[in-house]
Amino acid sequence: MNLANLITVSRIALSPIYLLALYQFYLPGDNIGWVLLVGFVLLAASDGIDGAVARRQGTVTKLGKLLDPIADKVLLGGSFVVLSILDVMPWWATIAILVREVAITIYRLIVIRDRVIPASSSGKSKTIMQCIAIGWLISPLNVWLHNETFEIGYGLIYGAVFLTWYSAFKYVQESR
Repeated sequence: MNLANLITVSRIALSPIYLLALYQFYLPGDNIGWVLLVGFVLLAASDGIDGAVARRQGTVTKLGKLLDPIADKVLLGGSFVVLSILDVMPWWATIAILVREVAITIYRLIVIRDRVIPASSSGKSKTIMQCIAIGWLISPLNVWLHNETFEIGYGLIYGAVFLTWYSAFKYVQESR
């Protein structure tokens, strides 16, 4: 177990605690959203930190390449589910994102016998867009800057769903 993998495992372990806090304490437009946002940003940022540590220390492992996307799915997928339960995120978008994530995870597990497929640039863009959408939805700004003409949150959700599926097609295409 190297430092990068320890950071990844910590993200997996801390994500359910964060998701429980999000479920129990989130109130649209309330200042507690800032605290929840900081927690989300810290967990999401650990995704980049573990990769940077692994590359810098030369400790990129097959285990890390496998655990990292799982850690992302626990935090991001869990956040989408909680936000849908709280009626902040539409269920259709959460389901669309989760179907893609499960399908690509199954695909990764099938091809792992031959090789581990690292994250692609489209997959990283997808993750960043999902993080931005979740962050906006958690933020009190989502309610404070609500505008009937153009809803920023829905624009971000549509962007996240689009990039999620675009990256799936690119991922399968690039892995052949």
